[in-house]
Amino acid sequence: MSKESELPVVDVEQRIFFIRGHKVMLSFDLAELYEVEPRVLVQAVKRNIERFPEDFMFQLSDQEFANLKSQIVISSWGGIRRALPYAFTEQGVAMLSGILNSSRAIKVNIEIMRAFVRLRQLLASNADLSRKLNALEKKYDSQFKMVFDAIRSLMAQPESKNRKIGFKGE
Repeated sequence: MSKESELPVVDVEQRIFFIRGHKVMLSFDLAELYEVEPRVLVQAVKRNIERFPEDFMFQLSDQEFANLKSQIVISSWGGIRRALPYAFTEQGVAMLSGILNSSRAIKVNIEIMRAFVRLRQLLASNADLSRKLNALEKKYDSQFKMVFDAIRSLMAQPESKNRKIGFKGE
């Protein structure tokens, strides 16, 4: 990718949300990254709908979109929308590369796939660290309990960075 058109890693990673138990990217964010109109992206998907089962793509409900807007507090999401955005899982984003044939789409998809991989690695390393901490805690007596509790509290992600949406009790 040329320096001009490179996507900042943070730009892609900040557009990944956790909705309905899936890490997803929204159709209007993808359209912006691909530099196409959202309606063009949705039309391409609808022309190839057989490539997008429910575990690859789903449309947000009114409540999900309202919750997401209130949690993220991004004013550019305001305004009038004719339809609710679609959410694409990692597999759905990969499938987009087969129907959007521009060189920009290919480059963007590569960066998005890398962002999903980084996110998976981060989650795996945190789980691995947690397993190691549990093993150490079992190995040493309770005099270190306070140290282990302090480490766990540092590992916990702050509430404000949680992009999970939904209802209490889900």
